[in-house]
Amino acid sequence: MSDHSGMMDTGTARHGWLHHAAPMLRAVLWAAIGCLGADWIVALLLNDRLAGEWPVVAAFFAGSAGWILGGGALEACVRPWFGDAPAWDEGEGIGRFLRFHTDHKIIGMQYQVTAILTFLAAGMAAMMMRLELLTPNLDVFQTSQAYNEAFGVHGSLMLFAVSVVAIVGGFGNYFVPVMVGADDMTYPRLNGLSWWFLVPGVMAILLSPLAGGFQTGWTGYSPLAAEDAVGQDLYYLGIFALGLSSLFTAINVISTTLYMRAPGLTIGRLPMFVWGMFVTSVLNLLWVPVIGTGMIFGLADRTLGTHFFDSQGLPVLWQDLFWLFGHPEVYIIMLPAWGLWLEIIPVFSRKRLFGYGWAVAGMIGVTVLSSYVWTHHMFTTVSDSRLVPFMTTTELISIPTGFMYIAALGTLWKGRLRLRTPMLLALMSVFNFLIGGFTGVFLSDVPADFQLHNTYFVVAHFHYTIIGGMVFAWLAGLYYWFPKYSGRMYNEGWGKLSAWLVFFGFNFSFLGMFVAGFDGMNRRVAEYMPYLGGINEWISIWAFLLGLAFGIALLNLLVSAISGERAGDNPWGGKTLEWQTSSPPPHGNFAREPVVTDHFYNYGAGDRT
Repeated sequence: MSDHSGMMDTGTARHGWLHHAAPMLRAVLWAAIGCLGADWIVALLLNDRLAGEWPVVAAFFAGSAGWILGGGALEACVRPWFGDAPAWDEGEGIGRFLRFHTDHKIIGMQYQVTAILTFLAAGMAAMMMRLELLTPNLDVFQTSQAYNEAFGVHGSLMLFAVSVVAIVGGFGNYFVPVMVGADDMTYPRLNGLSWWFLVPGVMAILLSPLAGGFQTGWTGYSPLAAEDAVGQDLYYLGIFALGLSSLFTAINVISTTLYMRAPGLTIGRLPMFVWGMFVTSVLNLLWVPVIGTGMIFGLADRTLGTHFFDSQGLPVLWQDLFWLFGHPEVYIIMLPAWGLWLEIIPVFSRKRLFGYGWAVAGMIGVTVLSSYVWTHHMFTTVSDSRLVPFMTTTELISIPTGFMYIAALGTLWKGRLRLRTPMLLALMSVFNFLIGGFTGVFLSDVPADFQLHNTYFVVAHFHYTIIGGMVFAWLAGLYYWFPKYSGRMYNEGWGKLSAWLVFFGFNFSFLGMFVAGFDGMNRRVAEYMPYLGGINEWISIWAFLLGLAFGIALLNLLVSAISGERAGDNPWGGKTLEWQTSSPPPHGNFAREPVVTDHFYNYGAGDRT
């Protein structure tokens, strides 16, 4: 059960904004002192040869410790170990979001805001890259190395932070306990810590250009990493911190789903989003330690003189450790997105979810098979004996993936569709991921992959998966659950306009990348042959529209949160438990413990909501 005892103080509403922001200000101050102090002390103690590596590593650890302890973990988590300690004041109002907190809803909002800000930062890097690629020559960045730094920051933040944080951290933390009828996560303090590890991870990657950046891109490939600037250390440390954040969330989601369900909520009645979060958390628990080990080994090569991945060791071992997590990560990203599809589509079709058991079986099948496909990223570097087995497992995974499509399309068939913004975005996600999955078949086929490897065809494919599938589903979830988050309604007209702008901007931009890839455009380059100038100009123009459209969508939500019309507790007529409590839910989520007596997706002809 939750360990919330004595953690709330209702008196903080009487204090001013400075009191509410004090823990965050203290966290920033302690982080700055830790970074600067550790950097100065270690640089003073060590000789010049090592001074470039160790001060940065020491500054990261000291700064992260200052950030976490200063934000409230010292009083909430550490001081109770040493006997009686005053209850940690978790604050009220805006102050709740600016300090260490144990309420899963506050933590979910901290994740969500961080995801949006990180998405904007990574998006700005992408806009700079597309501005550079408007012409074949180097115009925007001073050097190709500077372009590579921007590319590495963009990819690392999008793949390791935004893609996981937005749905898994944001929606997962906020809604899994409510959807299973629990008052909180199983381990609230551990859950509170998870977000405080996220921020140092994001900042390490974002600030890496100040330490020389890293030239390896988001994949961190050796042996180039061993020769890279000190920014490569921040890559290793940042990904490791992001992994810890994901692990803490995974532990809580699994235990909460297994042990804190409401009476009557059997495994066979779990909402589809909870199923997606549960299997995703299993994958995180299995594979995040693997990539974390790779980050530790890579850092050891640079700081301790070991030879795991450099030219004296086994450089290709890095690829195995990286992709052992890196391909299941695609499904860590998409399984909750599929769960979102199957939450939203029945509500806006007013029709019983088609094939609930098949959809669950599909999620479990994808979870199992996703751990046996990683080598298709390495077809050009591995022995022939590994080609056919991993081509086979990769192509087999389309079968359980198809179960989600059967469930979605079967639910849509003859439904009474309401094309509100969440439904529109969910259907766009369904369409986009179909293209991502179809083009993935080409890349899972060994002969085709040998021709398309390292071209913009690959870039287009995984963007159709990540942006086309996950980001569209994330936007759908933001609009779907916006009334529950805020108690207000968004502007429907602006919501639909932004959805269509995002859809056309995305598809015209990334369909162009398939063409560029077929024409020989290599990825990860700032300069290219002049004959590719026309298609790159097309891609960039539509990419700029895409960036503007994302801005409109997020601005609509921000303005609506401030001045939108009041929403009822259940504006969509949903039947899952989060719609059976107030908007936003109170502390503890429910006035009394809910009891589940039926399946959540029994919409039908008699349902006129």
